[in-house]
Amino acid sequence: MAATLELKYFNSYWLKKLSNVVDENPSAPSTPYADVPQAYANDNANDWYIEEARIRGGYNNTITDLGVKAHIVEDNPNNQNRFNTIIYSGVFNSRTGINQTNEFSVGEDITRSVDPAHGDIQKLYAEDTNLIIFQENKINRALIDKDAIYTAEGTALTTSGRLVIGQIVPYKGEYGISTDPLSFAVYGYRKYFTDKKRGCVLRLSTTGEIVEISSYGMHDFFRDQLSATTTRIVGGWDMHTKNYILSIQTASGYKTLSFDESVSGWTSFLTYQPSWMLSLGSNFFTTNSGKIYKHYTNTLNVNNAYSSFYGVVSDSNVTVILNSDPSVIKVFKTINYEGSDSWTVSTVSASSGDIGLVPISGYITATSLAAFESEIFANRFKRKENKYFANIINNSPASNGEVVFGASMTGIKGFFSTMKFSLNNNLNERKELFAVSSDTVESSY
Repeated sequence: MAATLELKYFNSYWLKKLSNVVDENPSAPSTPYADVPQAYANDNANDWYIEEARIRGGYNNTITDLGVKAHIVEDNPNNQNRFNTIIYSGVFNSRTGINQTNEFSVGEDITRSVDPAHGDIQKLYAEDTNLIIFQENKINRALIDKDAIYTAEGTALTTSGRLVIGQIVPYKGEYGISTDPLSFAVYGYRKYFTDKKRGCVLRLSTTGEIVEISSYGMHDFFRDQLSATTTRIVGGWDMHTKNYILSIQTASGYKTLSFDESVSGWTSFLTYQPSWMLSLGSNFFTTNSGKIYKHYTNTLNVNNAYSSFYGVVSDSNVTVILNSDPSVIKVFKTINYEGSDSWTVSTVSASSGDIGLVPISGYITATSLAAFESEIFANRFKRKENKYFANIINNSPASNGEVVFGASMTGIKGFFSTMKFSLNNNLNERKELFAVSSDTVESSY
């Protein structure tokens, strides 16, 4: 619907109606423009606009007309959701001013499809001259600006050409990214992601090998955590520590942990729940509740203290399991560690049920003779050659069937012992823990 309005300046305008939808319960009468005739102003529709018909809107300039339009009527105008297909547009070159990103010529071969049996395409990642395609149940690699020609012996030879996306080649293994593209992270030639349907965390390298890094001592954990109740899985690369950080989040809680390539294992649980993770330069950032936070900062104040995540300061805890000579029942007599002072031991227990007298307090520098004498008999760490030692005082009840000699008896017996180190981060200082050991003797009974 269109109408031509003649104004006093002899300019022409097109008054157009965008749709036939009328607001049945308008909050106020809609009068978009004061110059619109009363017949249109009384209409409650809010989908009108005025288009200038004269070139540059100048006084009495040449009037333009839309003229004749050629179009094709689609026999089936319904859209199609091609979840397994990639389509690309024309080229974009900022130097020459060429922008053909809105051109999709149906006369050219501009689509590539993967096997729909493997589910939707969840993520695309361009690496050098290859395009990695992550489906729910499969990972493929497509050649960019080149194609593969196979010899009679089956050897693939690449050749350059005008083809934008070449042949699609699947990686070995029935793995995918499920529906969690946010778990993807990349560093160098390694790509990390999760496959919730198979309950595993994976690593893909340029050699085409897919490795289950969740099997490095954490198979049962990820099998349980990557369940149907998981609502969000977020992954990122921590450039500061060179670790892959993975946060598995549910409606009732979260588990955030780190994977270290240098030891090929999952090293730590982390006390924060990020909504997004990224590295910039050598810094690591996470976002939470619409705010961005910088980790490992040296700014020591209330809001940016050590072990402070999203404004909440938490104590640091390290649980150590000592199990030298696994088949031998041992008596663990001492706790020794290398690192900074102020570490305490909150719990000590053995596989037999023995419990150590806790807590073992942190080291304090004696400044007087009286303080030095009291430190000798105190149940706290002592320092010698920058290494800290403490005796484990047995506090097991007699019901365990052991001979208990009271507080003077040191050591707990078992195949292995578990010790929990704690650090009060209200100290607002950087404290490190390098190594933990224990002096043991073989049990005689």
